[in-house]
This record gives sequence, C-alpha cells and structure tokens, in this order.
Amino acid sequence: MTTSIESHGNAMHFGKVVCVGRNYAAHAAELGNEIPTRPILFIKPASSVIGTDSLIPSQIRDVPRDTAYEVHYEAELCVRIGAPLKAASVDSIKATPKAIDAVTLGLDLTLRELQSELKAKGHPWERAKCFDGSCVLAQWVDPEAFADFSSVHYELYINEQLTQEGNTELMLFPIYELLSEISYAFSLQPGDVIMTGTPSGVGVLKAGDKLTLKLGEHQWQAEVE
Repeated sequence: MTTSIESHGNAMHFGKVVCVGRNYAAHAAELGNEIPTRPILFIKPASSVIGTDSLIPSQIRDVPRDTAYEVHYEAELCVRIGAPLKAASVDSIKATPKAIDAVTLGLDLTLRELQSELKAKGHPWERAKCFDGSCVLAQWVDPEAFADFSSVHYELYINEQLTQEGNTELMLFPIYELLSEISYAFSLQPGDVIMTGTPSGVGVLKAGDKLTLKLGEHQWQAEVE
C-alpha cells in the first residue's frame, strides 16, 4: 500500500515508516526503560500517516472492548529516503546522492497504557503504535541546510510552552548509523520515512491543545481534537 505526501508541491509515494525506539538516553530513563545497545526498530504502515493540517486525536477508542485510551505525543526528527539502501555502510550512504532527500518533524503518537499492557504480556506493540493518525508528519523541507545531521536542534511547544527539545548530538545512534543498521535489517526504498527517536518530555495530549513544531527556520502548527 502506498500513500501520497506533498514535498515542494510534488506528490511522493512511500510504503513504510521506520521508527526508532529509545534513541535518547533521557527518554529511556523517563519511561524506566533500559538503554539499548542496538537500535530498537518498529514500523508504522502508510495508513497511519496524517499531516499537521489534520486534527490530531487526543483519544482512541477500542470499540470491541468498549475502552478508550489517552494519546501520548513523541516529537521526532524525520528523514525521507531518496535512494535504495540495502546492506549499506555509513560511508556508502554518505556517498549516495539523495540518500536523504527531505527532512521534517513528526509526532509518533502512542497509546501508552495499551503499550504497557502489551509489553507486559510479551506481545507486539502494533495496536498501540499503528492506529490511523498515529504518525503525524509536517511538510518536507530541503535537507541541505542541516549538513551531516550531526547537530540538528528541534522543539515542540504545546500551548506556547516548550515541551520537548531535541538535538541529534544526543542521539545514542546517529542518523547515518541508523540508516546503515536499518538497511542491514531490511531494504530501504525511495520514499520510506525514518522517525529517528524522541527526546525526553513526552506526555499526554488534551483536546484543544495547540502544537508548534520548530526545526531551524521552519515551523508548523497543529491542533488536537
């Protein structure tokens, strides 16, 4: 399945969103999780993606079980793949034209209570991570201004209050190392999206919240329903 997203006015198709768990030590600590020795990877389907111009859910209902779950936010730097990558070294990725062809900010939305229930049972996380609207992506921008991605700063504001602040300098697994690791696990194709992990400061969304995502000179607004 593919979904169209807009990049500088041109439709771009993608098939999967690869997410990285616990890529910031402070975030792992705030949730009481161990710091990983290799990247923790999971995938969101294309059907989970919405833009920042869509209303973001504050609650997801599990209708068959008559249960409602709060939605937690995780702001992340996101990159889009522009060339096929398979079993690729860091150096070869850096030498590949358009290996990263766009960058933006996104929200990995999580049903934290449900995720905890699933983890306690040793079950996969998909029910807590892959619901419709669980991947919020802002508009894609040119990656050239971010050089080698070694020091990229970004922020999430909720109701004008700084809530999350991330910098790639603090990543446990830097972006090009991530891409190499992922490419050895499974192939990356043009249009695939990588959500590179969230810093500390995650929490619950409330109906009526106003969100601002800031990346360099770019910023995007979103609202929670």
